[in-house]
Amino acid sequence: MEMKQREGKKNMKLNEEGLKNRQQWKEAGFRLPEYDRAAVMRATKEAPFWIHFGAGNIFRAFQANVVQNMLNAGQLDRGLVVAEGYDYEIIEKMYLPHDSYSILATLKADGNVEKTVIGSVVESLVLDSDNEENYGRLKEIFEQDSLQMASFTITEKGYSLVNGKGEVLPAVEEDFKKGPAKPESYIGKVASLLYTRFLSGKKPIAMVSMDNCSHNGDKLYGAINAFAEKWVENGLADADFTAYVNDKSKVSFPWSMIDKITPRPDASVEEILRKDGVEELDPVVTSKNTYVAPFVNAEECEYLVIEDAFPNGRPELEKGGIMFTQRETVDKVEKMKVCTCLNPLHTALAVFGCLLGYDLISKEMKDETLKKLVEGIGYREGLPVVINPGILDPREFIDTVVNVRIPNPFMPDTPQRIATDTSQKLAIRYGETIKAYAASESLRVEELKLIPLVFAGWLRYLMAVDDEGREFTLSPDPLLNEVCPYVAGVRLGEKADVKELLKPVLSNSKIFGVNLYETGLAELVCSYFEEMIKGVGAVRSTLEKYVK
Repeated sequence: MEMKQREGKKNMKLNEEGLKNRQQWKEAGFRLPEYDRAAVMRATKEAPFWIHFGAGNIFRAFQANVVQNMLNAGQLDRGLVVAEGYDYEIIEKMYLPHDSYSILATLKADGNVEKTVIGSVVESLVLDSDNEENYGRLKEIFEQDSLQMASFTITEKGYSLVNGKGEVLPAVEEDFKKGPAKPESYIGKVASLLYTRFLSGKKPIAMVSMDNCSHNGDKLYGAINAFAEKWVENGLADADFTAYVNDKSKVSFPWSMIDKITPRPDASVEEILRKDGVEELDPVVTSKNTYVAPFVNAEECEYLVIEDAFPNGRPELEKGGIMFTQRETVDKVEKMKVCTCLNPLHTALAVFGCLLGYDLISKEMKDETLKKLVEGIGYREGLPVVINPGILDPREFIDTVVNVRIPNPFMPDTPQRIATDTSQKLAIRYGETIKAYAASESLRVEELKLIPLVFAGWLRYLMAVDDEGREFTLSPDPLLNEVCPYVAGVRLGEKADVKELLKPVLSNSKIFGVNLYETGLAELVCSYFEEMIKGVGAVRSTLEKYVK
């Protein structure tokens, strides 16, 4: 039967030729582009409106899908241009062989997979100053009056001009000296393209970071402005270039908040697509160790909130679900997510997931005690101090996190991955809530019972012994060498002078955002920790005792 089914499907390849037989794709359950892609391509080449830097999974699953939906609805007549500046092989080995098409597999919490062929990316380029054809085309795009936005998903690290020691990176140093003609560094090349736009008539544009980091627009601005200043200072650029970069009516650097989980392409999704008859699905691992496939898999929930600062105007992207608002509101949404409604819940599940032997975050939500723990942290302890941003309702956001997002069985996120760098996360994810309680006239810090339980859980985690008494490997964290020695002498089932051992760490406001002695929570953390080291199974029994 399966043989006959496969025989009936001819050339289901993800490219222009393979998509000519639309019927067989539709019969296999795929949503297809419902617009004249050739016409969209022509219109985009003549008058590009949006170029995106960073050709990775989040872009393919989110921004490209928003534009596709709007093209399908007749709300846009042009598509996207994408440029990749870190790993050129993503374009050369994945985009170009597939005529810039990709498949989006939306992994729904109910277990269904929604399959969409995305065709909204109509031009794919490498951001390589040695590639004259591509770099010349990028300059052409930046000279166009029609260009309204350049957006970025290049990771927070992508905006940094220095290494871990604070030293200027060699490629950046070279670009400062050589000027905008042929830069080598990522941001140097972007600054060079912006200089091209400046030279073509000081044309306006929004430079929109869509990376998942706080005040992302400032990070992009800081990096671009550093190049502008150095080039002007070294006589390598027109003296007015810095004024242009700093003129908000010409160049804006809006803040944004993005939230959508797009894990690495999963083998189970690949198998579903193969059974549908799709050919040539093999992933590529590039020489820079990027894992890319002709498909991306992502959760169904997505949020993109952008400060509405577009000096050259913008299309009505709100029709595609993107939210536009004031800078202050973006900040509130960011804090709502990071300090209360998502990240603190993830960290709690990561710490206790490692201790209780879980290998998937989603499985933890079937554990009634852990589910109650994160509900308590979110609704009971966090929600009272959240500033409602207005554009998104905090309670509804937590509802979706707890009931749809984290339990999604398709999301292959592990407690071990989320536990990475926990020492760097506690201050923002919990410390801000503690500070808000301390500043409140109606709330008392001593009402917090579950956040201290997470702190105790983290200290118990640092022992690198799970609740069954088995050793495990701690996730990477820059402070492990500093904090692990405090619990190194503690043994399960043996008495220890916990208060004395933990005092140096509990008083460290850099870790927790506050000195836990000054806030009155240190004793409770010590008490929880004492209970968690009583023996095998003590973590579980402590959680069950206090999570009500």
